[in-house]
Amino acid sequence: MTAPPAAREATPLPEIDAPQAVPVIIGFIRGQMEQTGFKRIVVGLSGGVDSATVAYLCAKAVGPENLLAVRMPYRSSSPESETDALRVVTALGCATERVEITPMVEPLLEGIGSSDVPESNVRRGNVMARQRMVVLYDRSASFDALVAGTSNKTEMLLGYSTQHGDMACAFAPIGDLYKSQLRAVAAELGVPEEILEKPPSADLWPGQTDEGELGATYDALDRILYALVDRRWTRARCVAAGLDASLVETVARRVARFEYKRQTPPVAKISLRTAGIDHLYPRRRPGSRREV
Repeated sequence: MTAPPAAREATPLPEIDAPQAVPVIIGFIRGQMEQTGFKRIVVGLSGGVDSATVAYLCAKAVGPENLLAVRMPYRSSSPESETDALRVVTALGCATERVEITPMVEPLLEGIGSSDVPESNVRRGNVMARQRMVVLYDRSASFDALVAGTSNKTEMLLGYSTQHGDMACAFAPIGDLYKSQLRAVAAELGVPEEILEKPPSADLWPGQTDEGELGATYDALDRILYALVDRRWTRARCVAAGLDASLVETVARRVARFEYKRQTPPVAKISLRTAGIDHLYPRRRPGSRREV
């Protein structure tokens, strides 16, 4: 689903100055490393544009020698995804590791009763996403590194992500970049064309695409999200500007419904001072991570 010409003119895609954004994000990553005292980063590399962009940004921030890119295919993963992931590793010169998650996921799926029927796709996809994060956090311990997140702003707003799966991370370098903006940043960084041009997909099952699941193109979704979130337009104003009324309603409902995914778990306040509410420290505390 795409917006008509009149709507595209009245409701533009969110713009970004990619050459300016890149050093800002690199500075953010370096700041997170300094605050936490870590020197290294681990990232899950799927072969898609999101994880590739994060890998490029992290390599520039801490150096490729301090980056571990972990490839975690499943039995149904596309061979092209592996090829594209290796393109990134070769271009960056960073360390990489391949961890096949099929023997980890299959027994769990069998145990919880998930099958290969289409209705179970989301459940199976969530298990796969969470298993990959188990691997990444294990490697973060062995590599003494922070886990970099690979979710973009469009996904986060729409709830198109898995709690404790691809949403889990120590910091989120591209979490404030809409998908359309991310492409510009990726191009600025020199992410391979093969990755930039392929249809976005989480590669959770054969033929799966992000836009197929979401029911609209990322550009159409970004126009609506930019209007609703950044420009603070009402739904009525979006429709009056020419955006599809049904899609506006769907997007608005998803943003509201999945707010719980974007917040830390609420705490039932009982005591005078509650951790995370009124007992707060800056992320960095003196001596919070001492050098041995």
